[in-house]
Amino acid sequence: MASTPDRRDACILAWTFERRDDTRVSARDPVAEPPGVVSVLVVDDQPPFRAVAQTVVAVSHGFEVIGEAESGEAAVGAVAEMHPSVVLMDINLPGMSGIEATRRILDEQPDTVVILLSTYDERSLPADAATCGAARYVHKEDFGPAVLREIWDEVGQ
Repeated sequence: MASTPDRRDACILAWTFERRDDTRVSARDPVAEPPGVVSVLVVDDQPPFRAVAQTVVAVSHGFEVIGEAESGEAAVGAVAEMHPSVVLMDINLPGMSGIEATRRILDEQPDTVVILLSTYDERSLPADAATCGAARYVHKEDFGPAVLREIWDEVGQ
């Protein structure tokens, strides 16, 4: 009789995806990126949106998710460890906000491109979102491969 994966195994399987070259990658186990690939860290406290963001990155030619974080503190640590080129940062996070995490990340890694993502209407954004150093704010509903490419082409290295 085949064993049934428990809930934890199912979550891990859910985070595994296939690359264009048919190799499988788990976002929990980042791998070295091939030359020319833009590495991306996804930061959001909601697993469903992390999955959506990972899918957007996976279908965006030239981009690859190398990790994820669920809080601002974890994001700061992950950037120091993994050195991603792009951070997709939610604004509302438990503990340290995405805005404060962006400031800290850019203080330590100024070449990192941080894209703030949230469900705020632009007119309702916290005032310090404009001064934290993020490359751009994108409403979560508007985030897709074309937007990711456009921002990278505009501000990426």
